[in-house]
Amino acid sequence: MINRFCSGLLVGLLGLIVTPRVLAENTMYQPLPISSGQEIDDILSDADIPTGEGGFARDYLVNLQEGDQVAIDLLSDDFDSMVVLLATDGSTVSENDDGPDGSTNSLLFVRITETDKYIVRVRAFGEAGGGSFSLKVTRLQPIEE
Repeated sequence: MINRFCSGLLVGLLGLIVTPRVLAENTMYQPLPISSGQEIDDILSDADIPTGEGGFARDYLVNLQEGDQVAIDLLSDDFDSMVVLLATDGSTVSENDDGPDGSTNSLLFVRITETDKYIVRVRAFGEAGGGSFSLKVTRLQPIEE
C-alpha cells in the first residue's frame, strides 16, 4: 500500500513531498545567460522551444540598462535566421529577420527604455530550419568628442 501511495511522489532530503509537476516547473524553462560582448556558437534544433509555427527557438537571458543602445548580431549558414528581443512579460521589444547586407542573417539595433532582464530569442524564419549559428549582443558606446 505504501508503494502505491508513493508511486507519484518523491520525498526530498528534508522530508518534503515533491510531485513530478513541481520538479518540471522548476527546470522546464531556463534561458541561457549571455552578456554584452560575449559571442556564443550554438545549434538550433527540434529539441529547442516549439514556436507554434512549426519551427523552434532558443532563448538567452541578458541584463540591460535604461539608455543602453544594443546591437544583436545573429549569423547562420544553415538557416534563415530571425532574432527577437523580448521583455520579461513576453512582449516583443523589437525583432529582425534579415540584415542590412541583404543576407538571411539578422542584425537588430535597439535602444533600451527600462532596466530589466531581457530574452534574446534565436529562431529560424518560417516553419522549418535549424543548425549552427553565432550570436553576439553588444552594448554600443557613444563616440566622445
